[in-house]
Amino acid sequence: MSASTRFHGSAGTRRKAAVAAALCAALAAGAAAQQPPRSASEDVENALVGIFKSIESHRLSEALARTEALIAARPNYRLAHLIKGDLLLARAHPVRTMGAAPNAPPERVRELREEALVRLAAYRQRPPKDAIPRYLLQMRPDQRHAVVVDTRKARLYVYQNDNGKPRFVADYYISHGKMGAEKFREGDQKTPLGVYHVTASLPKAKLADLYGDGAFPINYPNDWDRRNGRGGSGIWLHGTPSDTFARAPRASDGCVVLSNQDLRSVAGLIQVGLTPVIISEEVEWLSLDDWNNERRALLGAIENWRRDWESRDSDAYLSHYAKGFKGDGMNLKQWSERKRQVNAGKAWIKVALTNVSMFRYPGKSEMVVVTFDQEYKSSNLANTMRKRTYWQKEDGRWKIVDEGAA
Repeated sequence: MSASTRFHGSAGTRRKAAVAAALCAALAAGAAAQQPPRSASEDVENALVGIFKSIESHRLSEALARTEALIAARPNYRLAHLIKGDLLLARAHPVRTMGAAPNAPPERVRELREEALVRLAAYRQRPPKDAIPRYLLQMRPDQRHAVVVDTRKARLYVYQNDNGKPRFVADYYISHGKMGAEKFREGDQKTPLGVYHVTASLPKAKLADLYGDGAFPINYPNDWDRRNGRGGSGIWLHGTPSDTFARAPRASDGCVVLSNQDLRSVAGLIQVGLTPVIISEEVEWLSLDDWNNERRALLGAIENWRRDWESRDSDAYLSHYAKGFKGDGMNLKQWSERKRQVNAGKAWIKVALTNVSMFRYPGKSEMVVVTFDQEYKSSNLANTMRKRTYWQKEDGRWKIVDEGAA
């Protein structure tokens, strides 16, 4: 609904609500395309769709009844109360904008209008049924679910690890940073973009009411953030205050915020230390064929690197490293010198990689973060460690730009 939407209380010269009509007209196809498990977000959005369809058809009494039912189900849902006020006001005279009640706070009305539009747009713009987020190239076997956030659409998607293939579970409305995305420093009120994982679970009893029914901190800033000078801390997935069902799309200081009911649903799927949280400005979607092709190409590059490492051919091994490489405090030149010395002292090398995860970084850069358990054996040394590598495209080839212990 926009400033041009009108509610008319009398018959005759009623004009159709332009924005409500546009949003609702495309709804049927989007709603039929997918039927995910129901969530608080879906229940609310279904109710809003019904309300706006009634308004578009000039059935104001029906719209009011639907709104009152939504309020009964969600007493602290401010958007529903705002719509009810407009519908009651429309009985006396035409209402030309959402939040037409006298003395309505303009900033609050603007936030509620944005929420309504974002929620309805989520129905119009659902991804294709079989589409896969480009970022989920491979989850390790014990990662049961992954979380993908789209800040532009104010949406959080949950995917299940279905024998290696990401399978859609549910999506939820979220709020994020007041100043948008791509966090760079403490206090900038932005949400970071990148590949993260959940580091802890904080129960409601240990939190201020602002955080709702719980919180899940993520590991911002990660290694790549620090390498690129990004700072700040305290980025969480968390709930809403007890007197608030939902916040505006841009309402946090950088955290990702869900309704308390939705947070409880997501909480049951999160594994501390394992669940990846990928935050993008706008999710890129792939067909299953394209996803498989990207996945195979990267797996091939990793296997070539592993095989060349075992060969003790230093030139072949080092060809897998980017010009701007950094690892263990060394640049490419220092790393190369060290590896040549090490290889010279080995009669043989064996490297095994297990529990491999591959998550493409959101944004314009061609980069993937690859984490794995590495078992290294040689003629004079053996060790096991978890390692994290960052791969970027350079001259059309995947190469390692950062490497270190995870």
